[in-house]
Amino acid sequence: METPEAGENELLVKVEATTVNRTDCGYRAARPFILRFFTGLRRPKPSRRVLGTEFAGTVEAIGSSVTSFAVGDRVFGYLEGPFGAHAEYLTVREDASVATIPANATFEEAAASTEGSHYALANIRAAKIVSGQDVLVNGGTGAIGSAAVQLLKNLGAKVTVVCSAEHVALVERLGADRVIDYRATDFTMDDQTYDVVFDDAGKSSFARCKRLLNPTGIYLSTELGPFPQNPILALITPLSRGKTVRFPIPKHDQQMVRYIKELVESGAFSPVIDRRFPLDEIVDAYRYAETGQKVGNVVISVAQRAERENRAPSR
Repeated sequence: METPEAGENELLVKVEATTVNRTDCGYRAARPFILRFFTGLRRPKPSRRVLGTEFAGTVEAIGSSVTSFAVGDRVFGYLEGPFGAHAEYLTVREDASVATIPANATFEEAAASTEGSHYALANIRAAKIVSGQDVLVNGGTGAIGSAAVQLLKNLGAKVTVVCSAEHVALVERLGADRVIDYRATDFTMDDQTYDVVFDDAGKSSFARCKRLLNPTGIYLSTELGPFPQNPILALITPLSRGKTVRFPIPKHDQQMVRYIKELVESGAFSPVIDRRFPLDEIVDAYRYAETGQKVGNVVISVAQRAERENRAPSR
């Protein structure tokens, strides 16, 4: 593809790193089906053929009306909707979900900072979680879960994480106060009750987790749930005074990215990186991400591809 040009209010970014995340995989496979209404019913629209939501790179050019960024700035951001991060160059609007990279973060760390954390942040804010509350996170090792544990601890919540025994050390390092091994124990039979159950793995349901909730407890999930019921329950359950379901639509804007930048700068949040792939092995990266076994984030190094091409012998 030709290198794009920055429009009047756009940045041209040379991408150094991107990720393959759950959002990318969902849009690639058009699952759930409703995504086809945004990306194309039978096949991807031409404007949706370059996927990629998270990016980090360097500003190479700016449009004539751009004032917030300069050539040479290290920037990162989130592009669900426009997409385009799985490429060597992209253009992004000055007022989009983009900010300068914290000085204490690498390109790879910055690229992996936005997708999981913005989903986690949307749910935490929807439940209005505050210091001292008891929260159970089912699936604390993915991009969303690992971000949620850190964000919850930053708020002062008491966090119980459900994961496999092999990841106990990781979630404790992230801030978990208590860990339940789901292979040894059915977490829905736990004796403790919680103010919030955050099922970011999407492998349980409100019905199964209801007994874990305090009388006015809240169930959160990033998945539609069986049938799919969670958006419907989010409309119905608040009509009563008891236990409720929340299913927020995540908002991603420049304010969100700047907030994540502040968390990274302060040390309150650091994305977990599982594996790294060069851009020309992105198919393998998708295959791995779609196994559901990734821990944290799968990073794509775009610079690594360029370096390998520069070293390749001439023919």
